[in-house]
Amino acid sequence: MDDDEFLALRFEEHRTHLRAVAHRMLGSLSEADDAVQEAWLRLGRAGAGGVDNLGGWLTTVVGRVCLDMLRSRRSRREDPLDVRLPDPIVGGPEGTDPEQQALLADSVGLALLVVLETLPPAERLAFVLHDLFAVPFDEIAPVLDRSPAAARQLASRARRRVRGAAPRPEADLSRQREVVDAFLAAARNGDFEALVAVLDPDVVLRADHGGTAPAQAGAGTGTGTGTGTAGGFRLVRGAAAVARGAVTFSQAARFARPVLVNGAPGLLTAPQGEPFSVMGFTVRNGLIVGIDVLADPERLRRLDLSTVLDG
Repeated sequence: MDDDEFLALRFEEHRTHLRAVAHRMLGSLSEADDAVQEAWLRLGRAGAGGVDNLGGWLTTVVGRVCLDMLRSRRSRREDPLDVRLPDPIVGGPEGTDPEQQALLADSVGLALLVVLETLPPAERLAFVLHDLFAVPFDEIAPVLDRSPAAARQLASRARRRVRGAAPRPEADLSRQREVVDAFLAAARNGDFEALVAVLDPDVVLRADHGGTAPAQAGAGTGTGTGTGTAGGFRLVRGAAAVARGAVTFSQAARFARPVLVNGAPGLLTAPQGEPFSVMGFTVRNGLIVGIDVLADPERLRRLDLSTVLDG
């Protein structure tokens, strides 16, 4: 085995971890793959000579690549308030896929990723690397061109925002599933009262339809009444508004099936086997406090949900 083959084998040992880091940083599986590939190219140019901790070195390289990608993404936006849902990680109800389990090793729910999308790039990097992957601030600081104390402050600022905006789901997965199943049954029956009964009074629903919202908003996604709209993004607040939208979901709900979305119970709606929407739920104290819906046809195609649909 020559040096190049040995280096490639060592890199592959870290690929899944690096993809998890990049996904949390970018919220996009395809961009995460691009970031990991760029890290491999940089490793090929630099070599591993003198690197004592290759995993740590690669993690900070991926962090630096993702930071550049985030900054470039923000500079390209015409609207600085542009909103998008991150790519969900969708698996079968049993969640047996080993790579998905590795991606979700830290139980990073979709609601947390949504909040991370709102953070400035430097705050996001400091929080993700330190709080989610335990990278010391001494190693994060050079990536940000800041002092370790400044990096610590960025992570602390991000942590406060996350705590205020990303509700922590209850730990019992079976209880979460019961609540989501009750939501689905009520939606299929068009039962407004039963829907309200499983929704927190202050529930927030976010739906990303891609370029523009459909003419019949909510068909298949439960977003019939929006309290905020930006392009193809809709935001609905309150149990009554979300329940009214979910009633319009009754026909499409017949095609919904249980899945895991970022490790938590969710729904995949696929009429005639064609993915139409992925819904992630945040359940707390027996009630749904958040629903995140991806209904962008192009992004759903890129997720490659064939394995889940065939399962």
